[in-house]
This record gives sequence, C-alpha cells and structure tokens, in this order.
Amino acid sequence: MTHHPAHLDVDAGHPGLTQVRQRIASAAIDAGRRPEDVTLVAVSKTFEASAIEPVIAAGQRVFGENRVQESKGKWPALKSRIQGIKLHLIGPLQSNKAAEALALFDCIQSLDREKLARVLADEIQRQGRSPELFIEINSGEEGQKAGIAPRAADRFIALCRETYGLGIAGLMCIPPADEEPALHFALLETIARRNGLKGLSMGMSADFETAIRFGATHVRIGSAIFGERHQKVA
Repeated sequence: MTHHPAHLDVDAGHPGLTQVRQRIASAAIDAGRRPEDVTLVAVSKTFEASAIEPVIAAGQRVFGENRVQESKGKWPALKSRIQGIKLHLIGPLQSNKAAEALALFDCIQSLDREKLARVLADEIQRQGRSPELFIEINSGEEGQKAGIAPRAADRFIALCRETYGLGIAGLMCIPPADEEPALHFALLETIARRNGLKGLSMGMSADFETAIRFGATHVRIGSAIFGERHQKVA
C-alpha cells in the first residue's frame, strides 16, 4: 500500500475529496515531485456551508471562492469555529471590493491590472494584512477573460514589485476550454521561472494531473469534490 504524507491522509467519509487527493498524490509522484508540494484549493463557490462542512470534516483546509460578497455570507462563521482555514479568492476582484477582500482572504489569485495593484498596495499598508498575491495571466489572450497578456507579464510583474512594493507569490491561469491545456501550463511555468516566481496556480477538475506534470503548486478543484454546481448563493 502506498503511503502518502500525513496531511494527505483523509477521512473516508468524503469519497470525492479522498479520490482527488489520491489522484494529486499519484500525479505528483509520477512527475517526480512530492505530493505535499501541491496545494489542493477546494473550489466551494456557489456551495453553502452545509455542503462545505463535510469536506472540512475530512481534513480539507484550503478553499477557493469567486465572489467577495458570497464569501462574506458564509466564511466568517466557519473560520471562527474551525482552525486553519485558508481562503483563496480565485474570481475577478473589483477595485472597490479590495478592502473587503483583503480582510477576508488569505490569498488573492486574480491580480490583473495596475489600478488593482495600487489599491491593494494601499490597503495592505492600511490594514497591516498581507495575503499572498498571484497575478492572473490570460494565457489564451481571450477577449472576454480577465488577466495580463503573456507578452505584458514581465513588465506587469516588475511594476507590482518595484512601483507598488507588492510581494508576488506566483501566477495563475485558466486555459481556453477548447485548447490543449498543456501549452498554457508550459507558458505559465516559463513566465514564472524567468521572473523567479515559485507559485503556479493552474489546473482544475478536468486537467489538474496535466498541470501537476508542468509544475502546478496549486490546483483549483470544485466539481470533482463537490459535484455539479448549485445555483449562486445570494
């Protein structure tokens, strides 16, 4: 029987989470990596606390949400009861919500424009909180998607660091649905490496094993754990 690191040991009471963690561990080992170097971000957007609590009970502590407002409605109570919860904002962030986002989230993965960098820098100073920051790269240069174009990435990373004094933990991307994700994961890894960034948030339910092969440090997985999406929580 394969022995996985302690923090991958799970409660058999949540089969979706158990299976995902086993797949992460196998993909990491196949890629010559350590399973503990891949953080599972369980994407709980649109799911209510009653659906999230069994996943927490099975040992999961890192969760991803898309919307500040929805997160404010369900996470403060859960965080007050359960130690060690880490919240990642993985959806677009409006500048006027930056203060609320900084107060609630431990990681913001969707830094994608100069105005937001400026507002976050001001709020970090004001609140004295410093969540991890990932820059979102629009790897497919899709018009309807947020993110920095790959050709502008180096300049934007430098701007965040040098002009606004932001510590950048890594990069995030969402490949186009109809393209081979490996190409986008390879591109993200290349940009990160030449800028000395360790964090790579890439890979979702359909392609996370490929992302791990290309060096993902964070995989964002929702439906493989929680099942199909519910309607949006008000």
